[in-house]
Amino acid sequence: MHAWCISRASVGSPRSSARAGNSPTCAAISRQFHWIDFHAKQDQDAIVWVTRSLDPEKWSAIREIGVEYDAALVVTTLRKTPQTPPALDSFSIWTASLTNHSVTLLLTGTNLRLLDWMLFAVGRPRDLGALYDDCNECDASTFLTAFYYDVRSHNWAARWMRGNQAIPLASANAPQGVTSAQAYAVLADPNGHEVVGAWNHLDYGKAKAPEDYVYQYDVDPSNDLERTQLLSGKSAEAMKRRICVGSDVVTGLARGQDSPLCQSKIQSPHGTARKSAN
Repeated sequence: MHAWCISRASVGSPRSSARAGNSPTCAAISRQFHWIDFHAKQDQDAIVWVTRSLDPEKWSAIREIGVEYDAALVVTTLRKTPQTPPALDSFSIWTASLTNHSVTLLLTGTNLRLLDWMLFAVGRPRDLGALYDDCNECDASTFLTAFYYDVRSHNWAARWMRGNQAIPLASANAPQGVTSAQAYAVLADPNGHEVVGAWNHLDYGKAKAPEDYVYQYDVDPSNDLERTQLLSGKSAEAMKRRICVGSDVVTGLARGQDSPLCQSKIQSPHGTARKSAN
């Protein structure tokens, strides 16, 4: 399958198409899910339907449409001017009903990176992971979310969202006078279940003692709801070590393992440093 994009200006006229970058892998996708091929005859009805549904909204191009059952997960981009470089586009992600023309905005941001399908709840379908930033041409913060089809509402939804912010993996905005060091990892259990661990260390200099904020993000398998847990004590120390040692890190989804923050946590039982997962 090829991923293409359709510009808003081309709707209702012969399309000019362009490849939309690296498409997500299809490994472990629900059999009911498929990415729309903008050149395939069998997908034209869905393309026209989604385009008409989005017509009142603000966008420049449709980059991806993923369909599961009666809802589409749609990625659009917005370019400020015809002269703006594509790298400075912002993106929006929508859920669009295929039974009526309702659409709901899930999030907006910049520098979207769609990931593989992730198993946050054993016994439930996998979620489509994504990384994104909050701004262009700035000291951006990076967030992780995951998209899933909600069988109760017949719509797509995004996990761990608070406004446009999901799991904060890297933040460039430390409080004034405070030095921040961060490490994170997406971690896989032996059964394939995945959790996100994040460690933020705040050094206040001589003002007061440093503080650690250690979080675990996962999904409750009993109700499919996201959980955000602030860890303390032994649980926090165990998560710090797990993040820094990196033996069960999901490839490409970790940062900070080589930082001074992690050096005290990556010693093997024999006292020799273990090579970072990055």
